[in-house]
Amino acid sequence: MPRGKRGKRGDRSGHPSKGSLRQEVLQLQLSAKTTVSRPGRNGGRGESGASDDDLASDVLSHYSSASESASVLDEGTGELVDEQTAQEETEDKLRQCIDNLMDKSVKTRVAALESLRLAFSSRVLYDFLLERRLTITDCLERSLKKGGGEEQANAATLCVLLCVQLGGGAEGQEVFSVLRPILSGILTDSCASLSARQSCARALGMCCYISASDDAEDLLKCMGHLESVFVGAYPLADGNLPSVKAGMPALHSAALQAWALLCTLCPASRIDSIVSNHLPRLQACLESSDVNFRIAVGETIALLYELARDIDQEFECEDCDALCESLKSLATDGNKHRAKNDRRKQRSIFREVLHYIENEDFSEEKIRFGVEVIYIDGWMRRRIYYAFKEVLESGVSHHLQFNPLLREIFGLGAPLIIDSSVKASKISRTERHLYNSAAFKARTKLRNKVRDKRADVM
Repeated sequence: MPRGKRGKRGDRSGHPSKGSLRQEVLQLQLSAKTTVSRPGRNGGRGESGASDDDLASDVLSHYSSASESASVLDEGTGELVDEQTAQEETEDKLRQCIDNLMDKSVKTRVAALESLRLAFSSRVLYDFLLERRLTITDCLERSLKKGGGEEQANAATLCVLLCVQLGGGAEGQEVFSVLRPILSGILTDSCASLSARQSCARALGMCCYISASDDAEDLLKCMGHLESVFVGAYPLADGNLPSVKAGMPALHSAALQAWALLCTLCPASRIDSIVSNHLPRLQACLESSDVNFRIAVGETIALLYELARDIDQEFECEDCDALCESLKSLATDGNKHRAKNDRRKQRSIFREVLHYIENEDFSEEKIRFGVEVIYIDGWMRRRIYYAFKEVLESGVSHHLQFNPLLREIFGLGAPLIIDSSVKASKISRTERHLYNSAAFKARTKLRNKVRDKRADVM
């Protein structure tokens, strides 16, 4: 893969320009200053002249400059930009961040986790991480076991990104086998920080989806842990919803969405029991007072409907009329006690859910990245895409272009090698749509075969 890095520039004769010589002098002066140790908090001398925030900023700035293509020409001279220097500098920064994960200072460790999160989400680093995965896994294990709430939450997010980088092969499975019991323990620990539990819920679902999709035992264990959390929002014996403390709806939403993601891996025999057991109780949760939890519930209902209709095209739940009435009420909600933005977001989502359940209509969404496009044309595909987008954030486009894992999941094939002639001849929207649909259907058939194998185990 191209490594877009920026090095020192010179004139055509090969000698450095006056501007570059001045820059080198300034860099020497700065490096001399930063090597002088500064007094520590207790009067001692510190080991580094750069702060944790500076290090995080440096890593992010390096990756911003590194995202350019290797074939970019130097403006004015037409010479290729030298990338090797910047590549080495970036890897040095990453090594420093990995070292800082073992620092005694909580602030330093948290800053290192954040720096690595930015780096992992913005670039594909498989080759760099392959030989360091065990060291990073040990550091994440330590942060999850001994860190505070913020450190645990950041470490759990980095667990997902590490699995995204390593993919679903033996390396990713090795990492997940170590971290799964710890993530499950924090998730189900009622005394743990809510932010840490929420982050662990997402991490458990994502890591299992990536690294243990073919392991029926791990899949069932992860789904069981996630289910044990969000059933706390299910109605009580008298039919009323329980009162929950502040922050719990966000945890319930995260656990429910992670569980829904794993439902897409389950065989048909398992889907039948999931739908019959959860759909009526999820319908009752549409009355929740938290808008984000209501939306998560509505999307999960639509996803379960889609899974059930894959098995039986005529599927309808037992009390479909009551469900549609509840969805209509939320799709036209004008309650002034709710925030305007919440009402708008809720109406939009529940109109889509209602149209799908009544008429199997789905508002197709087009996602552009580079010269390629994927189409989100179902609730399963939508849950998968937004699960990755939530953890990769703005880096999702880069990973869709270059990460083999995401390209395999969305049926995109090998990463494209783009040149000017390819950019000049774009294929039509219809051709792209047909290609994406055919690729996703082919992948679904392949995964159905794997589901059948898991069904025997389950």
